[in-house]
Amino acid sequence: MADADTAPDTGRLAVFVGVLVVLAAAVVGVARLVDVSVVTLAPVYMFTPMVAGLAVCFGRNVSLASVGVSAPRTWWFVAAAVGALPLVGLTLALAVAVPGVAFDASVDPVPGIPLPGGVLGVVATFGLVLGLGVTVNALFAFGEEFGWRGYLLWELAPLGFWRASALVGLVWGLWHAPIIAAGYNFPSFPLVGVGVMTAACLSFSPVYTYAVVRAESVFAAAVLHGVFNGSAGIVVAHAVAEETAITELVASPVGLAGIAAFGLAAGGIALTGTPTLSRGFADSERPRRATQRTTAGGD
Repeated sequence: MADADTAPDTGRLAVFVGVLVVLAAAVVGVARLVDVSVVTLAPVYMFTPMVAGLAVCFGRNVSLASVGVSAPRTWWFVAAAVGALPLVGLTLALAVAVPGVAFDASVDPVPGIPLPGGVLGVVATFGLVLGLGVTVNALFAFGEEFGWRGYLLWELAPLGFWRASALVGLVWGLWHAPIIAAGYNFPSFPLVGVGVMTAACLSFSPVYTYAVVRAESVFAAAVLHGVFNGSAGIVVAHAVAEETAITELVASPVGLAGIAAFGLAAGGIALTGTPTLSRGFADSERPRRATQRTTAGGD
């Protein structure tokens, strides 16, 4: 077992980043070799952080339990999954509040699946995306989250909640660069999109960290990520604008609307009390207890 709360180990970080870069380059290389877009291989690409994290855990004697592969606290696990829905709702509200963006109620957010109209239809849509989010989507999201909020968060935990979250978010955002540059999420603005996506990941990261620390398990981040990915299409479907720049860069779950929504949630975390982050966030040997909180100004 690696030591508990020493400074981040540069050797382990080098292994993680090195494997991550090599795998990213390999996926890009395969895409070019078979003449397909990197976006086509996105489901495979999503598992590269997990492979990089496993390389460190198995190669440097870091247990899977210590990096969050443990049974979550039930209430916080459920809260992480369900909590993605109001965040999507807030993103939609902020998007349609932007001048030039309109709410289109006529669009079917789940093409090919007949749903009832009105309020019942909205409830059915959220129920569907919640179900998919905690199953299929969460499986793929775990491919990322084991790397980000599992190993990397554990490694950077001595830096404190906010600094660790920021660094994880930065790596997470830059890791998206190959698929964003290939046209994913921001097809008309691929290079600008890399910067916007990185800003989005920086904004998202404290909320994801909060879910992991409260649930004491990386699985909380996987379901939050999975449900958010599954329900984010609701924003894309209903927030419409004539200008492409507004559609892609502003009224988008990973555009300025999403950044603002998660930024408000992060502000709420700071105001209500930042949880203490340590390498023992998922220690299965200690009793389950309420997570300690620092003051709003804590790191």
